[in-house]
Amino acid sequence: MRPGARIAAAIEVLETILHRYQPVSIALTDWGKAHRFAGSGDRNAIGGLVYDALRRRASLAWALGSDTPRSLAIGAASSALGLSPEEVIEACDGADHAPSPLSDVERAGLTRSLDDAPDAARADMSEWLWPSFARQFGDGAVAEGQAMARRAPADLRINTLKSTPEKVLKALAGFAAEPTPYSPIGIRIPAPTGAQRTPNLQAEAAFQAGWFEIQDEGSQIAALLSGAGPRKQVLDLCAGAGGKTLALAALMQNTGQLYAYDADRHQLKPIFERIKRAGVRNVQVLRAGDEKALEALGARFDVVMADAPCTGSGTWRRRPDAKWRLKPEALAARITEQRAVLARGAELVKPGGRLVYVTCSILPEENTEQIALFLKGRADFQLLPTAEVWGTGMPGEPPPSANGHADSLLLTPARHGTDGFFIAVLSRTV
Repeated sequence: MRPGARIAAAIEVLETILHRYQPVSIALTDWGKAHRFAGSGDRNAIGGLVYDALRRRASLAWALGSDTPRSLAIGAASSALGLSPEEVIEACDGADHAPSPLSDVERAGLTRSLDDAPDAARADMSEWLWPSFARQFGDGAVAEGQAMARRAPADLRINTLKSTPEKVLKALAGFAAEPTPYSPIGIRIPAPTGAQRTPNLQAEAAFQAGWFEIQDEGSQIAALLSGAGPRKQVLDLCAGAGGKTLALAALMQNTGQLYAYDADRHQLKPIFERIKRAGVRNVQVLRAGDEKALEALGARFDVVMADAPCTGSGTWRRRPDAKWRLKPEALAARITEQRAVLARGAELVKPGGRLVYVTCSILPEENTEQIALFLKGRADFQLLPTAEVWGTGMPGEPPPSANGHADSLLLTPARHGTDGFFIAVLSRTV
């Protein structure tokens, strides 16, 4: 397909996403099924263009003066397809399924500077969220938003039950794989550029053999700071698909007892196959939603990992459509759920044990403010300084937290190259 046809296809997919509210992955899959003549290279390029348009929706709309699928696709085409602005203009000539020629406003928008744009647009952030975002990051808020609007690398966690960093790096040498900056068991595949796409790493023999799992470095760090280890009693309270469960099992060296629980059985469904592939033997998966079974375990745990439900704002590089779907009422609902998770987790930690609160969010309402409220009502818990927990679970010195705090760790794409993750480790004193 010519570049113009790829831009037109992206416009069609964006119409489905923005006006029919269809998830990105489904919209792209449906388009591919309806246009089987398009090769894999075309589908990859169209997918990259659609995702880039959504990542940068606010800044593109400001530059081109419109939030339509056409404006977004045209505005993102230069970087997404590796074209110059002049080549984008030439590609949109109305011939061979290409979009109609660009207007003067659209032409100017391709090179329009964002210097005069509102901060929320420069940061590619919803206007209603901007005050919270600015409160979190201050003068660095725009840079944080811009980093969140770029493509993300693929991070992998080496399964130490089956492999080593050296083996996995060798197996993935063809993908320019490198060790991650912080996690000693992490490997990073660079973000794709232009019309490229992230490779299908799950098709690799090393993945099928259980040598690695796809897991962002921020999530790996959360597990490494948890304090989980051999012969301990550990609970993954919001296990979901099991990413952190498997990381905890490896830290425990398949000893002790690890329980995995989630309120949603659909979220929990993939964990069983993942446990088998990873060679994990110390996990007991509790029946989803069975709170009586959870309560019956009592305050026995050395570590309770509470990866709480959240807005997912830290993952917007990978799920940019979620950034624009988020509404104030959804944030309020997540905050209520987080308070419940903290309260439930606290009752299951034994004296001297740890409650590890984690979100993949960068919003203060879901992070530091939740911890502050929890500690007001629980004098039997205290925050452990990041430097203290880092020294026992990670090599080197801890990086500065993006929120400026020393007793919790906020990781962001701009500061650390990870997804957005918040980690607070609390110790039960009595």
